[in-house]
Amino acid sequence: MTARKIIIDTDPGQDDAVAILLALASPAEIEVLGITAVAGNVPLPLTEKNTRIVCELAGRPDIKVYAGCDAPLSRPLVTAEHVHGKTGLDGPQMADPTMPLQDQHAVDFIIQTLRDEPSGTVTLVPIGPLTNIATAFLRAPDIIPRVQEIVLMGGAYFAVGNITPAAEFNIYVDPEAAKIVFAAGVPLVVMPLDVTHKALTTRARIDAFRAMGTKVGDMVAAWTDFFERFDMEKYGSEGAPLHDPCTVAYLIDPSLFTGRLINVEIETGSELTLGMTVADWWGITDRPKNALFIGDIDAERFYALLAERLALL
Repeated sequence: MTARKIIIDTDPGQDDAVAILLALASPAEIEVLGITAVAGNVPLPLTEKNTRIVCELAGRPDIKVYAGCDAPLSRPLVTAEHVHGKTGLDGPQMADPTMPLQDQHAVDFIIQTLRDEPSGTVTLVPIGPLTNIATAFLRAPDIIPRVQEIVLMGGAYFAVGNITPAAEFNIYVDPEAAKIVFAAGVPLVVMPLDVTHKALTTRARIDAFRAMGTKVGDMVAAWTDFFERFDMEKYGSEGAPLHDPCTVAYLIDPSLFTGRLINVEIETGSELTLGMTVADWWGITDRPKNALFIGDIDAERFYALLAERLALL
């Protein structure tokens, strides 16, 4: 089996950081061609910085990191410091990165990579707002049929919303971008809140990270300790969902997940439901099926995979 070539598009965020670590810890299955940062959980100067911090934590300062779009396509930026803290990686004290930020714009890197690599061999893994991906598709529509697959974290149906009553954060921040990506015709795998809310941290799972006795294990435990407080208070749950690593775990072992191929449309016009992923889970319409919408996860095996791989860093 050859490693899957991917570009991670991200807005770290503690759970984004864990997703990046999982990818870098899994070279047999995943080859990270580069990581592109987008404004989302925190503004772009912090997301690109946090991405480099995480690469250095993984011992991979060779990974190329690119800064992308600093605002949604047509709306003011909405951020999530209330969840992730003012830096986006609040919790433990983090040293500033020393590895360079690449000069090339993230969108140009995405376009160039999809043109240079053989068609159908590069998977995009967006775990933040979809601004960079949509901008690349608008600017260079020739790359769209060259994408092998998009595996993204975003949206919700049964879990409804986490930033508004109807919308999940990543889609809500740039619904116009999401509409472009969902309508592009690229094979699409969606990790919505419906599945990530079944991948909750627990005291035992966090303790397993800390028990590794490594810098990575200690950092992941500290990050999850920090951001789980918000979700536990909000939902009354035992822990917090590790949203973004679900995308990378799917690429490593899709048998961890189950879902349905359905139609998903993005609401861009309503004040009440802006950013909603209107998921036709029950096949009520005849709209074309455009997304494998994941609904369930084997959480025990997911956390076992996380612990096994992160221990390698």
